[in-house]
Amino acid sequence: MNNLCADIDWKSINHEGEQLCGDHIDIVEQDENSSVIVLADGLGSGVKASILSTLTSKIISTMMAAGMNLEECVSTIAATLPICSVRGVAYSTFTIIHLIENETVEIIQYDNPCVIFLRNDDIYDYTKNELNICGKKVLKSVVKLQEGDILIAMSDGCPHAGIGIAYNFGWKWEDIADYMKTISLAGYTAKTLATMLVDQCNKEYGFHPGDDATACVVKIRKREPMNILFGPPRNRDDCDRMMSLFFSKEGKHIICGGTTSSIAAKYLGKPLRASLTFERSDVPPIAELEGVDLVTEGVITINKVIEYAKDVLDKNEQYEQWSFNHDGASLICRMLFEEATDINFYVGRAVNPAHQNPELPITFNIKMNLVEELSACLKQMGKRIKVSYF
Repeated sequence: MNNLCADIDWKSINHEGEQLCGDHIDIVEQDENSSVIVLADGLGSGVKASILSTLTSKIISTMMAAGMNLEECVSTIAATLPICSVRGVAYSTFTIIHLIENETVEIIQYDNPCVIFLRNDDIYDYTKNELNICGKKVLKSVVKLQEGDILIAMSDGCPHAGIGIAYNFGWKWEDIADYMKTISLAGYTAKTLATMLVDQCNKEYGFHPGDDATACVVKIRKREPMNILFGPPRNRDDCDRMMSLFFSKEGKHIICGGTTSSIAAKYLGKPLRASLTFERSDVPPIAELEGVDLVTEGVITINKVIEYAKDVLDKNEQYEQWSFNHDGASLICRMLFEEATDINFYVGRAVNPAHQNPELPITFNIKMNLVEELSACLKQMGKRIKVSYF
């Protein structure tokens, strides 16, 4: 198995005044390293467009996940979707990105803006073969992938941004490609790149979008393991076994919790140096321990990480907080959300009496619930999660 993985994420904004988005994205995993991503754009906006795009993406992704080849899927959907008698265009357009073992990508494009392909920090002009399926012009490309490749699929709401406001004919494809090439140099995740593109489109619209705009980004990268230790084991005799397994794992190491970090310091035979500086009032200070990449407080810090994780999966409005701050929660977020692809949790089941006090002003979830909640969020981000309890 190769060591490549795909970081996939997207963002949409609705046409002004509409509660539903006329664009729809479906991501279906065929197996561990193969995925089907479908971006469909329904004609117009609102309820009708939303229904058409949802049906289109669901039909295509379901058929492909069942093993049907691209031509059959496209033929079925192309024959199903009628042409609008007034505008002379299809009721829904679509882009399909089929990742095969994260080594090869098949791109099928029907009337959506062409997928932007970035390779070696430049715009890559990949080959597009024109097919005629049921009288519809469809473009097909097959490209061998390599580390660092970035694919950006978008609905026509992106190049239409700024028509009559910032531009006479909208934000041209070439200008969008140049913009994405520039910001990609910073090494942002797929989520951040998609967010920055759609937010810029919203800005070009003067924050009054005249169309639904969606961007989906696929970033090919190497797998990056990460290990996080949270809480001491229920049985004290398991401390050495837990520490041995934790420190033997490849990748960076994060320890959460005062007692847990003290046990780790004893195991490593190194001093634990606690910081007395509060980076922010609602997150306790971090500590330093040689041999560990990050040491933080436990329950309060993880609660904050979960808050950020839920926002990332929703509107990603708090990105600027955790991406630049240096408190424990923000540092964990950057490591888990942006760096890690495979995350191993080592969770101790020991009960902290302080967290069971009903008179505490803050209601704490127990560690098990916190880990389950964080794991669920990380899985939605496309991370591989393994949890070991002690």
